[in-house]
Amino acid sequence: MSLNNIAILGAGTMGHGIGQIFAQHGLAVTVYDPHPAALQAASEKVLRNLRLLQENQGGEAVNPGLTVSNLMFTSDLSAAITGADLVIEAVPENLTIKWSLYSQIAPMLKPTAIVTSNTSTFALETLAFEQPFADRFLITHFFNPAPLIPLVEIVQLDITIPGIAGQLIELLRACGKVPVLLKKDIAGFIANRLQAAVMREACYLLESGIAEAAQIDTAMKEGPGLRWAIGGPFEIADYGGLDVWEKVTGHLFPQLGASQEAPELIREKVAKGELGVKTGAGFYTYGNPAQQERQSGERDRKLLGLLQVKAGNNKA
Repeated sequence: MSLNNIAILGAGTMGHGIGQIFAQHGLAVTVYDPHPAALQAASEKVLRNLRLLQENQGGEAVNPGLTVSNLMFTSDLSAAITGADLVIEAVPENLTIKWSLYSQIAPMLKPTAIVTSNTSTFALETLAFEQPFADRFLITHFFNPAPLIPLVEIVQLDITIPGIAGQLIELLRACGKVPVLLKKDIAGFIANRLQAAVMREACYLLESGIAEAAQIDTAMKEGPGLRWAIGGPFEIADYGGLDVWEKVTGHLFPQLGASQEAPELIREKVAKGELGVKTGAGFYTYGNPAQQERQSGERDRKLLGLLQVKAGNNKA
């Protein structure tokens, strides 16, 4: 079965970027959101993303006209679902919202349609519980910003129809992504569990007065972050020597932060409405919307530069 018609449910932070990926590669994409303002914002963000890609990769590498012609935005759920070969749910990380949406789309789906969730935390078994399409329901976890970050984590169940995961992997590779299929279903998957472990220790260091947020970020960016861009934890351990890592982990593990709750620092900021870039303040301040957009654009340019360097190294 060809996956030519794709529906993205949710036009927020991740949804519009996921839609852009497939539209850039010639597939028909419909992005659904019940809020017209969200659809308008998503359309504008896609255009900004395409301009950025064009500026940094050249006109031949990106065809904005093709992408826009392949993208449709709608607040009509039925119009988005009907005829879709692949439906990707990208709504907020709220189980009630997700289950409610699944119950709405179930009668609208093609019998052969594949459904996936872009959840970043929920286990697939939880999401698929009692869903009539559970045997063709998977997780495709993209990373923000979706058009730039190559990784997509894929999770399936024991009851998943054979071959479906392979179809998704083939599609994602054709769109320039790097899919990783997990062997087991687990909340948070691979990358977010690793990121959560780092964030727990970063917050512990900050709460303990060891260093300021900027110092911790600098230590990460100018040290491990550079190495992790070209090598994973096991590759780095092999290069460093497992005898060394045996001593490092044995000495440090008992001294690391071991909180079983969200860090108090983060909970306090959320309670005050300081959510990061989206509200103009978090661990740092980001100014007005125009300043926030410039800062986000600068981040994306840096990512593009890093990706171009990695691509060049891979060809060398």
